[in-house]
Amino acid sequence: MKIPVRILFLLVIAAPVSAQERSYGRSMVINDRGIVATSHTLASQAGAQVLARGGSAMDAAIAANAVLGVTEPMMNGIGGDLFLLYWDASTGKLYGLNASGWAPRGLSIDYLKKKGITQMPQHGIDSVTVPGAVDGWAKAHARFGRLPWKDLFTPAIYYAEHGYPVPELIHGFWEGDAETLKQTPEAQRIYLPSGKPPEIGEMFKNPELGKTLRLIAQRGRDVFYRDEIAQSIVTTSTGLGGAMQLDDLADFSAEWVEPISINYRGWRIYELPPNVQGMAALEMLNIMSTLQPDKAGPIAPIELHNRIETMKLAYADLYRYNADPRFAKVPIQGLLSDVYARQRAGLIDPEKANCITASGSPAKSDTTYLAAVDKDGNIASLIQSLYDAFGSGVAVKGRGFVLQDRGGLFVLDPKHPNALAPRKRPFHTIIPAFMEQADIHIGFGIMGGANQPLAHAQFVSNVVDYAMNIQAALSEPRFTVRPTDERIGCNIMIESRVPADTLQQLQQKGHKLNVRKEYSTAMGRGQAVLHNSKTKVNFAASDPRADGSAEPEPIPVY
Repeated sequence: MKIPVRILFLLVIAAPVSAQERSYGRSMVINDRGIVATSHTLASQAGAQVLARGGSAMDAAIAANAVLGVTEPMMNGIGGDLFLLYWDASTGKLYGLNASGWAPRGLSIDYLKKKGITQMPQHGIDSVTVPGAVDGWAKAHARFGRLPWKDLFTPAIYYAEHGYPVPELIHGFWEGDAETLKQTPEAQRIYLPSGKPPEIGEMFKNPELGKTLRLIAQRGRDVFYRDEIAQSIVTTSTGLGGAMQLDDLADFSAEWVEPISINYRGWRIYELPPNVQGMAALEMLNIMSTLQPDKAGPIAPIELHNRIETMKLAYADLYRYNADPRFAKVPIQGLLSDVYARQRAGLIDPEKANCITASGSPAKSDTTYLAAVDKDGNIASLIQSLYDAFGSGVAVKGRGFVLQDRGGLFVLDPKHPNALAPRKRPFHTIIPAFMEQADIHIGFGIMGGANQPLAHAQFVSNVVDYAMNIQAALSEPRFTVRPTDERIGCNIMIESRVPADTLQQLQQKGHKLNVRKEYSTAMGRGQAVLHNSKTKVNFAASDPRADGSAEPEPIPVY
């Protein structure tokens, strides 16, 4: 019997999706040994080599992160902060580490007012807070490291001194953010050789950073916070009229914290507590759990509308309540309660976008992400950042690195929970994540400022609601926002791989869409690793929106 063309077409599109017919471009990396996934292939390789030498997932993560500070200098480095979730396979316990630095003791609202500053600086020396990354590495290594500390920095030192060819996307970021480097002559000298960003494939060296990393490798974290490097940071700050003093660095210590979590349709989803924005990802998922996923798929009109509207509700609460919990009471329990999720979900109009979203009243109670899993199943979910590209634009004299501008996320309203104050940590955008169900354990993260909570929620929903593997879940088209404050509005950036009919229906509901290219870095660049504790097999995925890769641990060299 001859099948009509129309029915044959329907049978074809309705057929089960196989590995030969798929919507994502690259396969997962699968290995019974360890895997490291980062946004730069050289960093992924460095981490994998550390695993092959007997290192733990934590050792590999530190080594990879150090390389990223060299090869993605606008994204991260020793002048920035760090957050970590670490799953210990032997005990089944998840650990959280907050290595975000505080404002100098002399940096206050009154201090800025005396300088005639009425809005929090976004660049320059008054946006600088204490860098927490190096102390974060030290505390994580002391607890979970296997290899000697000094050995972890060998690859990063090599690339700083020998150089590396600049890849495509990093060149694009470098070129787009060259103006920031004009904050100081030192930054221009280091990062604009020949007066301009290096071209694609051009070798870039930073020998002064190599010397700085050698000091850290040989003498540990104290050289950064108490000795020569600390003195260089303070001298640089003082020369630019900044407030940083030696005791601001010497007194700082990263903090082990208890992760926060929710149950999402049988999966336990974990984030870090404030001062980071992980609670927004969990609140968004909590609200989504009150709604049924659209059977038509994750980029169908109803599903995307619901995701966008839940994001607005969660973000309104985020900007209202998130702050350093040592200075302000953040109602996490109320924000993540099931009752509150149902209240917020009741505000969603299925036919109309909400362009003015207010925060609720709960009951009281530029960045680099990497993931590593070792052969024993330990998982490091680590994120590290300078905040804006090249951070504050202030390079430390003679040390080869720039300082972060995380202070730019403070506000100068003394009544706001995130108001600037001495020794206070600002609102932080960077968040690592972890999820598990039975034998499946996934470390994941998707970088990109305000994008991160909603990108996390989209990834989780893709895995849980639509049974995607971790590579498909990372590759799936995403939407994002770029809010400057709690006024999210209806402006949404979305990738052009979303079908035209869906885009049209979203616009009819009142969403104002900025349609980007098929794979846009505006949606963030993610990585993920998965460990199956029953089969002892590891899986990894790397976002096609980045220059990176997931690299398996090589076999020992014979």
